[in-house]
Amino acid sequence: MSEVTASRPTWAEINLDNLVHNFRLMKSAVGTEVAIMAAVKADAYGHGAVNCAAALERAGCEWFGVALPEEGVELRDAGITRPILCLSGFWEGQEEMIIARSLTPALYRLDLLERLDRAAGAAGVVSDYHLKVDTGMGRLGVPSGDLPGFLDEATKCRSLRLDGVMTHLASADDPAKSEFTAGQMKNFDRAVELVRGRGFAPSWIHEANSAAAHAIAAARGNLVRLGGVLYGLWRDVTNRAIDPLAWRPVMSLHTRVLYLKTVAAGSPLGYGGAFVTERESRIATLPIGYEDGLSRALSNRGRVLVRGKVAPIVGRVSMDLTLTDVSNIPGVEVGDEVVIIGCQGEGQVTAEEIAALAGTISYEVTCRISDRVPRRVVVSG
Repeated sequence: MSEVTASRPTWAEINLDNLVHNFRLMKSAVGTEVAIMAAVKADAYGHGAVNCAAALERAGCEWFGVALPEEGVELRDAGITRPILCLSGFWEGQEEMIIARSLTPALYRLDLLERLDRAAGAAGVVSDYHLKVDTGMGRLGVPSGDLPGFLDEATKCRSLRLDGVMTHLASADDPAKSEFTAGQMKNFDRAVELVRGRGFAPSWIHEANSAAAHAIAAARGNLVRLGGVLYGLWRDVTNRAIDPLAWRPVMSLHTRVLYLKTVAAGSPLGYGGAFVTERESRIATLPIGYEDGLSRALSNRGRVLVRGKVAPIVGRVSMDLTLTDVSNIPGVEVGDEVVIIGCQGEGQVTAEEIAALAGTISYEVTCRISDRVPRRVVVSG
């Protein structure tokens, strides 16, 4: 049997030039004295962690942030050498992996602190960790009231070094919650003072995500954790009261017209006949569906670009196929490129627009682009 070399014409383009542009833009904004941690968790928000991390490391990115130790191991196996912070810590039994692959966990549980200390002692090394403090996010982190007791136990660990203190600002993108954010920052300052007062000397102090790094200079510390803005996602995750920077989208999503047909007025389309044509219509079938990450919530609501013009999605988005009405676009042919996310001609569809229609945020839109959609890296050199 001959090898299959052709593939379905549905793909995502990852523009690494734009990624590096966004990194340099933020580096200029936060200043050379502030290091950047690129959040490449969740496969770099769906953009491809290995390729993105490699490009950012070449550009001078100082840190990488992952959710899981397994994600950190993937980066190490790909040759990434810069420090990697496991933002959610690690699971019981992964402490040896943390040490062997030179990963730095965020810690907030005493049992994990003790596990890591024993494993590091057994390996004859001193392992770094960042202490995570909960100042109001309510997810992970040592509560302020528990911090003294936690630090008492941390001082007993002879094979660990508390090299960072961190928290997460829950509402830095919302100007209406500026008082809450200010309260979190004050709580964090007190926590850092307490840590230092107990004799620890953390190298890294960080609380700012993309929104805070952009809007709140006082929150930058000496390390900022950037996710969305690096990938050109900002309209729904940053403080819109602050002028945006010239961020460029890194991902675009493409397919091609698979089939064309003319249908009469009154024709039901798709599952359940959820759309009925009001006139004779030219309908294009696209080889992309919700298994690829095109949300079913876009049924009868979303839009795509064909020949630089807007074409509405009609009928229900199905698992593998989607219908669009190209009646108002002259000359459409089978094989024409269709842009789901991105620019074509003078038209643009953003991930944020899709997110608003689907009732979510842009991060989820890009994270949902499934593995069966190949990522094609674009680099101008």
